Amino acid sequence: MRFLIKPLLEVEGLKKHFKVGNNLPWQKGPKSVKAVDGVNLNVYPGETLGIVGESGCGKSTVARLINQLVESTEGKVKFNGKDITNMRTKELRKERKNIQMVFQDPFASLDPRMSVGELVSEPLKIHNVGDKNYRKNKAEEMLEIVGLNKNFASRNPHEFSGGQRQRINIARTLVLEPELVICDEPVSALDVSVQAQIINLLKKLQRELSLTLIFISHDLNVVRYMCERVLVMYLGKVVEVGSYKDIYSNPSHPYTKALLASIPKESPFDKKESIVLKGSIPSPLNPPSGCRFHTRCPFATEICKKSEPSLRSTEEMLEGHTAACHHIEKIKGEEGKLAYN
Repeated sequence: MRFLIKPLLEVEGLKKHFKVGNNLPWQKGPKSVKAVDGVNLNVYPGETLGIVGESGCGKSTVARLINQLVESTEGKVKFNGKDITNMRTKELRKERKNIQMVFQDPFASLDPRMSVGELVSEPLKIHNVGDKNYRKNKAEEMLEIVGLNKNFASRNPHEFSGGQRQRINIARTLVLEPELVICDEPVSALDVSVQAQIINLLKKLQRELSLTLIFISHDLNVVRYMCERVLVMYLGKVVEVGSYKDIYSNPSHPYTKALLASIPKESPFDKKESIVLKGSIPSPLNPPSGCRFHTRCPFATEICKKSEPSLRSTEEMLEGHTAACHHIEKIKGEEGKLAYN
């Protein structure tokens, strides 16, 4: 039924190519890193969409493109039906009020020269919301909402632990009451015990404040706990999309199966498929033709080298579950018999 609802966020054909090198005379032409290369996704009101993949697959770049922190090479980002990719600065600032981010490093994203109260209230000042007294009270209210004492507002970031700093970041993100929050690996820099606290806090805030989240992570256990739908990326491309139940119980792309096999066993007695991908990730400067995963895939054939697969589903896959692979049926037939080496 969710797919009958109009998406809050629509991303169409999104690309970001970063130019590199000095383009010297003996070079054949300008080169570019294809960090994101044709991503399509929808995010629906009230849901949490997880984006997973190896380091360098383009997850964080997608987040910055959605918020227009970097300019896209091609494609559209629509928020509440408005195309924000070509908006003027003044118009874009109004839209950014409703799209906020929680960054990975809880210390680097906080100005050490400012007090916690100033940091949390700063977005209100930038967007001219309320007077000085209102901003002070709102900042203290947000600190209490994220589980911190309002008296901490007079302190500086260096006085807090990593988990407390991330709570400050979350308070600053939510002070404008955004509709969409993008969490870019918000717990990867924290201790495991603290990670659980922050994840539970985000779940609680989403439920109480009716937030819509994009949750980016390389930790598949965290994604399974946090997200309703999961989008898997490889080398700038989306290779599989589906509900977390479909992705974890019925993966339909070889890369997704390999990612799931990398999750540590909960018990040494658990029987679990062991998958080790051959080779290394190709360079985004010169990605493979056809399917970008074919250089590491045991099912690759000539068509994989020549033709790029599009996202599709089969009769066995549930609605909304798609994968970009020429051999989905073959993979399903070889369930539990993969040999990656």
